[in-house]
Amino acid sequence: MRYLASSSHDIRTNLAIETYLMEHADLTEPILYFYINAPCIIVGRYQNVKAEINQDYVDAHHITLTRRTSGGGAVYDDLGNVSFSFITKDDGDGFGNFKRFTAPVLKALHAMGATGATMSGRNDLLIDGKKFSGNAMHVENGRMFSHGTLMYDVDQTQIAKALTVPTDKLASKGIKSVRSRVTNLKPYMAPAYQHLTIEEFRDTLAREILGVADLSQAKTYQLDETALAGVAALNQQYFTNWDWIYGQSPAFTVKQRRHFDAGTVEFQLNVVAGRIEAVTIYGDFFGAEPIAPVVARLTGVKYERQAIMTALAPLDLTRYFGRIAPADLIDLIVAS
Repeated sequence: MRYLASSSHDIRTNLAIETYLMEHADLTEPILYFYINAPCIIVGRYQNVKAEINQDYVDAHHITLTRRTSGGGAVYDDLGNVSFSFITKDDGDGFGNFKRFTAPVLKALHAMGATGATMSGRNDLLIDGKKFSGNAMHVENGRMFSHGTLMYDVDQTQIAKALTVPTDKLASKGIKSVRSRVTNLKPYMAPAYQHLTIEEFRDTLAREILGVADLSQAKTYQLDETALAGVAALNQQYFTNWDWIYGQSPAFTVKQRRHFDAGTVEFQLNVVAGRIEAVTIYGDFFGAEPIAPVVARLTGVKYERQAIMTALAPLDLTRYFGRIAPADLIDLIVAS
């Protein structure tokens, strides 16, 4: 088995590396790939972004958002988490066999003192009844990867804030994440492993899995200039691409209603491929003009704050909604 640890903390670059390896690397031997991410959210391939994240919180705290090519639920990562990936040929006994790919990780964690770590259900790793790792897979053209997270010292206060969405405002056909009680591994490790940097935690795991005393003894995989160019291309095609991140979301409807001093306004939006396909506006507000121009300006626009602000900027919204501040109307449309 060969080994690669990414030097990037950008989830989009790290997923692009993983995809490139699966598509192009020599997989005569499997590759063990580790990466550590700055604060980010990764939604599953078949999920609706808007049904998974608190968009306002994510934007305000500069949390990177992307979509992976594998299925499963939404994940919050930060610099207290290590992600691992086994990249290999599909031998017919790999896809769906999470036990096969998590067993080496569990063995390594047991050696580091987390002896209560175990696999539970289809694809989760638990300790003391709490989840510390979610796993997912992707297979394509006879190749596959199985990847997962390992919460060592994640800021758990951010998880609920970044991933909580009011359920009464949005109806989606996408696959919804199942929220579980989560925990960090750090308190469950042997004392010698409770004060590691995240890089030290990663390296210790790698040594245990690879069976070497020092990583200088491991067979490594190097990304050459051709590979790096391929990674950059995949990053642009997928992981930084708005159409991949938001446009892949299943169709959903948004219902936003608020009472203002000048009247009640309700927006009902049908969103398809991340764009507003249909708009209906209700309320008892007093406008001087019919709201058809508002509907026309919103139709076809990306369902995100900046795009909606730009679309409505040419209109004097007080002509249509009366004495309601335009900024408040924007907030209502995109409220999370």
